[in-house]
Amino acid sequence: PGVSCRIFGGLDVESLCHAAVTCKGWHRVIEGSERLWRHHCLSVRAVCRREVDCDRAVFLSHQITLLRNYWKSKVKQEWLSGKYSNVPSQNSLPEKSMYPMDVDTWGEILEAELER
Repeated sequence: PGVSCRIFGGLDVESLCHAAVTCKGWHRVIEGSERLWRHHCLSVRAVCRREVDCDRAVFLSHQITLLRNYWKSKVKQEWLSGKYSNVPSQNSLPEKSMYPMDVDTWGEILEAELER
């Protein structure tokens, strides 16, 4: 498992999830290694600190925390960076531009828009 973990450790989140469903052996290694998920979870925390901290406070694993917040962090980062600041209508937003987010997150996005 040591060499496998080092190899899997170089994968991005989506590739890691795909590898986990490739075969039973890989699934056991990937699902059983909290260390593989921790790094990615910390990256998501950079964008979704409140959400990740809440999940970890109730002792969810790094893997579950990551999977619960991964797409939210991607969408939130795009909104915060201003990617959707000047869209002419909601129909011109890409399919994955929306994600269920709490009031505080939308407040952060609106504050960023006001500062632009």
